[in-house]
Amino acid sequence: MTRLAALLALALSLGGCGLQPLYTAGGSGPVAQALGQVEVAPIEGKSGWLVANALRDRFGESGAQTARYRLDVKLDDKIIGLAVRSDNSVTRERRTLRARYQLVALDTGTVVLDATAGSDAGIDVVTSEYATIAAESTALERLSDIVADQIVARVALYARNETAPK
Repeated sequence: MTRLAALLALALSLGGCGLQPLYTAGGSGPVAQALGQVEVAPIEGKSGWLVANALRDRFGESGAQTARYRLDVKLDDKIIGLAVRSDNSVTRERRTLRARYQLVALDTGTVVLDATAGSDAGIDVVTSEYATIAAESTALERLSDIVADQIVARVALYARNETAPK
């Protein structure tokens, strides 16, 4: 009975914590509508292609809405060796993908959001060069998704704050 009372008290306290759903009203809500109005500028390189496609998928760019914003992204993709054997061969790598992005209002040309996102992944270097290259490529794909998720979350927060009643 004590546990039930504690759970009930916890459930009631969550209502007053100030958390609000980001995507109120689903795809027709103001945040979803604002995200659909973001145009992703081309990004250089393979990592840029992966991130741009992930962003377009998440923003839902369909061309049906007129773009109000442009997202400019600059990527820094690095692979560094971490563990080195006595014969100077690398046994572990770290792939790091960092993004500096700016959300630009197209009507004024003003940068309304300037932020960074990033993540890294560890890669085992094995005797098969093919396996190592495949692991590096897989890591880049995962990192591209993670960075795109971070960017979309930050843009969604900006959109919620802009569309919130004042």
